[in-house]
Amino acid sequence: MEPRDIDGDLTEILIDQEQIRARLAEMCRSIEIDYADKDVLLVGVLKGAVMVMADLARELTLPITMDWMAVSSYGSGTSSSGVVRILKDLDTDLTGRHVLIVEDIIDSGLTLSWLLANLKSRGPASVEVCALLRKPEAATVDIDVKYVGFDIPNKFVVGYGLDYAEKYRNLRSVGILAPHVYS
Repeated sequence: MEPRDIDGDLTEILIDQEQIRARLAEMCRSIEIDYADKDVLLVGVLKGAVMVMADLARELTLPITMDWMAVSSYGSGTSSSGVVRILKDLDTDLTGRHVLIVEDIIDSGLTLSWLLANLKSRGPASVEVCALLRKPEAATVDIDVKYVGFDIPNKFVVGYGLDYAEKYRNLRSVGILAPHVYS
């Protein structure tokens, strides 16, 4: 879906698909250096990370395995409830594995902080984070994110996997959702 397909729903395009593609390629080159000769497991966080995970995995030139986890702290609203629930757990044993969590966006960091603690308790060799987007102004906890695509303003964004009420995930760019859509 292109921005013109949802005319009036966005106030601004923050990052277009070419910028996303180029930045993911840069991130992959760093990941390949850091994980050379390591058995890396990409853990995608559903549903938002689907686009990032797919494009990241296709761009990487090293062997990888993938698994998915679904956690929820939002419900149907626009802000975190603070309570994290596992909706789908991993199928893979993390013992001794080098885990790279793949996220679409880091807002407050509360859910990711919980997820990091949970995965680290499972005996991996290492756990790092790769996120396409990060909102530094929204952070309420400090999280070390090894690979960050873009720092963005604290606005409600959709596209490239990010949604509002399950819509807009297939927008190829990342844009700011107009307040009249979610008000």
